[in-house]
Amino acid sequence: MRPTTAPSEAELDSRKIVGINKETVTDVTSTDFPGHYPGEDNSWDINTFSSGFNVQFHQNEQFEASFSLIGIDASLANAFRRILISEIPTLAIETVFIENNTSVIQDEVLAHRLGLIPFKGGKEGLLDFLKWWRKPEPGADQYSTTFDFNTVSLELNVECTKNPAADPDVESDPAKLYHHANVYAKDIVFTPEGRQSQYFDGDKAIAPVNPDILIAKLRPGQEIRLSMHMHKGVGSDHAKFSPVATASYRLMPTIDIVKPILGADADKFARCFAPGVVAVETVTREDAARDDAYEGHVGERKAVVKDPMRDTVSRECLRHKEFDGKVKLGRRRDHFIFAIESTGQWDSDELFLESVKTLKLKCKRLEKQVVNMVR
Repeated sequence: MRPTTAPSEAELDSRKIVGINKETVTDVTSTDFPGHYPGEDNSWDINTFSSGFNVQFHQNEQFEASFSLIGIDASLANAFRRILISEIPTLAIETVFIENNTSVIQDEVLAHRLGLIPFKGGKEGLLDFLKWWRKPEPGADQYSTTFDFNTVSLELNVECTKNPAADPDVESDPAKLYHHANVYAKDIVFTPEGRQSQYFDGDKAIAPVNPDILIAKLRPGQEIRLSMHMHKGVGSDHAKFSPVATASYRLMPTIDIVKPILGADADKFARCFAPGVVAVETVTREDAARDDAYEGHVGERKAVVKDPMRDTVSRECLRHKEFDGKVKLGRRRDHFIFAIESTGQWDSDELFLESVKTLKLKCKRLEKQVVNMVR
């Protein structure tokens, strides 16, 4: 049965809103699929998707990025999030060979702390030169699969000694009383092998992203001597290989003021939201001419929505009776605000592009398998 009239733009927009009520959340499922609305063809179309899809960047820094994906389904947004966390390869310490450790930290705890230190290096070497490391076959030499193109060597040799120039009767700071009282990530030394010196030289050398990460504390007579091997890995194997500290998204909040909120109520309404979400402005003659609800209120204060993206959807305004029937809260189902914080081996904006490439490769492999299955 065909509808008598085609849906208006307002109707189409309302279908994309998740309703946020005082105690309930409504319209949480998507309805844009074939057969849901009689007479409407909602089958997926590449041209329709391309015309409706949009990317907007809000922040783009080396370690942090924030952007919006508009016009996609939650399944795609979540696929990007999961790929960012667990499927983009990074380089991390995998094996620790401890020669001597007389600190108070047990060997296995020390190895674990070292593995979680994020490292950086030349992009060409990290992305193109370094390949995946393969575990040796049973009975084979443990270094038979270790080469310059799949293994990076590091060393940490630190011994704590007394500082003869410090007076123990006057000074109480261990960092001044002793040399190497604190062992930091900057004490780790990169030892290039083979062709690694070509790709990781100078500013491109492999080094900790943050040199001031505290590894251990030592006192005179204690020392740490060890070597390490780094390999490529992905976050699904271990969290230390995850290229992001956080990768998350949230739906775009919507705030619709359906009836004017004026005077003292406008100030109270603004305080119900995070700073910058709602502003208080003066009703102008143009407002009164454009909207009959403002007629007779020229010069009074009114509440207006300034930046809904800052809203945390706390529902605070729904607790107050004076706002009943005056505001509708919601979230846009197809507008995802992503936040990515890189650990440093990748730039934050590169990570999303890499997640798109990864998903594209997955789709191609699936397509190939389906074609082969049909044959």
